[in-house]
Amino acid sequence: MHNLLEKVYQTNSLTKVEIIYLLENITPEDREILYSHALKTKQKYYGNKVFLRGLIEFSNICRQDCLYCGIRASNAKVERYRLTPGEILGCCDIGYDLGYRTFVLQSGEDLWYTAEILGALIQEIKKRYPEVAITLSIGERRVETYQSLFASGADRFLMRHETASKDLYEKLHPTMHFEDRQACLSTLKDIGYQVGAGFMVGLPGQTFADLAEDLRYLSEISPDMIGIGPFIPHSETPLGTEKGGTLEDTLVMVALARLLIPGSLIPATTALGTLNPQGRELALKAGANVLMPIITPTSVRKQYALYENKICGDDKPEDCRYCIERRIQAAGFEMDLGRGDSWQFSS
Repeated sequence: MHNLLEKVYQTNSLTKVEIIYLLENITPEDREILYSHALKTKQKYYGNKVFLRGLIEFSNICRQDCLYCGIRASNAKVERYRLTPGEILGCCDIGYDLGYRTFVLQSGEDLWYTAEILGALIQEIKKRYPEVAITLSIGERRVETYQSLFASGADRFLMRHETASKDLYEKLHPTMHFEDRQACLSTLKDIGYQVGAGFMVGLPGQTFADLAEDLRYLSEISPDMIGIGPFIPHSETPLGTEKGGTLEDTLVMVALARLLIPGSLIPATTALGTLNPQGRELALKAGANVLMPIITPTSVRKQYALYENKICGDDKPEDCRYCIERRIQAAGFEMDLGRGDSWQFSS
């Protein structure tokens, strides 16, 4: 195992077979070595910086029916909401005053927000705040829509590939197609977006081979951003009684992603903070370097429940901002309020 840990640290590469062996045999001591290697690799590319993004969850309406997701189309118990462009701009004003220079506009797949509506919103944000970066996380759209939004000024696009296993993907996403997801990511990259992919750890039916394939796929597409979080069951979904993913397994995947795609931006996800009060700090020490404090209005924030018991539901935006700053400093890192572009994009 020591040889494998040294290999991935020195060469930023492992075969699929080697990844599977590592996942099957890793010990607590091995994990600590892995996290240390990932932290040193992150520092080589980004120093001690942790970048902040203001997250605006602007609609929980979704046309898709993913088996794990609390806002899936067939969950009739969700109180649905949709922020107006004016309300989204208000969130940006608050976020800008708090120092954020990246806004993440995230929603379910809500087609009320057409290319025209979103394009006008993006243009207005850029007009008010020319130096900010805008990240979209709105799911699968037509190629023309992606092109139009990029032309309007969107900089980045987050779209987790969810799983690189076709069988597992299609079991979990009855309204979607595996090839479409990967085609969207390829298209976004071709258009010129900084692109984010990623996956969940601990999904029902997921194997070590699936996780190894996730890392192999990420190595192949070399995304600017990689979102990795644990599967947390939601009681109003078909997977509500399944066992969730663990903090430890997720941290291993975060660390391996840092080592295999060293120039990427990797968030310490809110889901990790939900599993463990120190989950986000542990992720920062295992190679993550982004935090996404929420600036969604508190009046609707709890309705954006992809999973249950999500933290920070009642916190005002300023509370999140200063809590996160304290957490970053206490963990031994420094907050960076710049745009925080990815290393490969900047270099």
